[in-house]
Amino acid sequence: MAAPDLVPVARALISVSDKTGLIEFAAALSQMGVEILSTGGTAKAIAEAGIPVVEVAERTGFPEVMDGRVKTLHPVIHGGLLARRDLDHHVAAMDAHGIAPIDLLVVNLYPFEATRARGAGYDESVENIDIGGPAMIRAASKNHDFVTVIVDVEDYGPVLEEMRANDGATSLALRRKLAATAYGRTAAYDAAIAGWLAGEVGEVFPRRFTLAGSAPQVLRYGENPHQQAAFYRTAESRAGVSTAEQVQGKELSYNNLNDTDAAFELAAELDEPGIAIIKHANPCGVAVAGSLSDAWDAALACDPVSAFGGIVAANRRMDAATAEKIAAIFSEVVIAPDFDPAALEVFAAKKNLRVLKTGGMPDPTAKGLTIKNLAGGLLIQSRDAGRVSETELKVVTKRAPSAAEMRDLLLAFRIGKHVKSNTIVYVKDGSTAGIGAGQMSRVDAARIAAIKAKDAAKAAGWAEPRTVGSVAASDAFFPFADGLITVAEAGATAIIQPGGSIRDEEIIAAADERGLAMVLTGMRHFRH
Repeated sequence: MAAPDLVPVARALISVSDKTGLIEFAAALSQMGVEILSTGGTAKAIAEAGIPVVEVAERTGFPEVMDGRVKTLHPVIHGGLLARRDLDHHVAAMDAHGIAPIDLLVVNLYPFEATRARGAGYDESVENIDIGGPAMIRAASKNHDFVTVIVDVEDYGPVLEEMRANDGATSLALRRKLAATAYGRTAAYDAAIAGWLAGEVGEVFPRRFTLAGSAPQVLRYGENPHQQAAFYRTAESRAGVSTAEQVQGKELSYNNLNDTDAAFELAAELDEPGIAIIKHANPCGVAVAGSLSDAWDAALACDPVSAFGGIVAANRRMDAATAEKIAAIFSEVVIAPDFDPAALEVFAAKKNLRVLKTGGMPDPTAKGLTIKNLAGGLLIQSRDAGRVSETELKVVTKRAPSAAEMRDLLLAFRIGKHVKSNTIVYVKDGSTAGIGAGQMSRVDAARIAAIKAKDAAKAAGWAEPRTVGSVAASDAFFPFADGLITVAEAGATAIIQPGGSIRDEEIIAAADERGLAMVLTGMRHFRH
């Protein structure tokens, strides 16, 4: 039998933890003649507002027990939600057992996610796992042919609008849409609980992996105009694009979001005041200095051509002097933990420039997961939070790096972690001198980085490229000596790489022959 289109709302059950807009919504329902059932604090709030309300316990004849754990888990409630009004034997069962139909369910669940976000302990977290709410939501959603279900405050308005337009009834189209939203909510709720419990018992990869996102930001398109896209926020409270306040500028695109995340994660790796300029998710210039202004100058000098239309990330509060320099070229996004008012005034002249303020920096060593889609599956791994310190490095050449070389080596390797593989990164005096990204051959990565350095030198009028006297980092081991030789020919004096090749001895010998210092990390940073 076909489901009816318009179904009048005569009776509503409201049980909410988030009472935003509750009184206004309940008052509107009451004015339209809707009987309101409710529980606990929700019923109290409605009654105190002078709105007629019936306690669920009064309807079921059974009191709330076990500290409120059992209150709506009753046939009178679930029968009222699940009964099909078009089936005679369902209607007969309702009549026989005194079950009244419930046409509208409003539930927004115990705040489990918020409880976890504020660091509550185990017992309090368990007590904030809602049982009756999800059960009612699933019941009402299953029976959406006849029942309207609301799980989000933002749906109060659309439901009231439709009821006013249809003499107190809702349409099948709206009920189906709300049912889909409701099942999404219970799925996300269960995902949060499952993820937390898995972590509590030490399971990084549980038998069933669940993931949920919320508050979708529908984007104009994806990587290309023929692709659809949206940005969902997860429960992870990590400073970055998901938590940032957009101070000004056009709507962020799919590529803006992806590249800005890459830029900010790299900027977070820098211990001193630093700037990272990103293009197509790869850095084209990175530098640290005594000030952001000086760091910008050095980062831009690495590849001023690629920096045009790029993403700029800073790891310190941005000042007006740095803002003036950034504003002198075209950039898509600037992201920083904070901005001086004078810096925002500078950027205000660039109406289309997107400016994001995050309020903090992400911890690059924090645990987390990264996820990629494969055909028919998800490829999941822990975030690359690996870092090496000077004490962990192994000097394998006759010459050890100088103190200045060592500082640049550690910086180069840290930057290389954020460049697509295969990669070679040259660094000199705290800034990138050349970056070769995403090459099938490590030799090509070294050559491209050197070529970019020569182009930058020519544009700046320097006598020689900054790879001369630089250090170089490789994200993975050199399989052959040719890559190392290419780096040496570019003028590098020291190299940092993971090691582990069957030809390590041959490569070390090639470094010694050229007077290079080389250190091994024992850790690689593939980035695919």
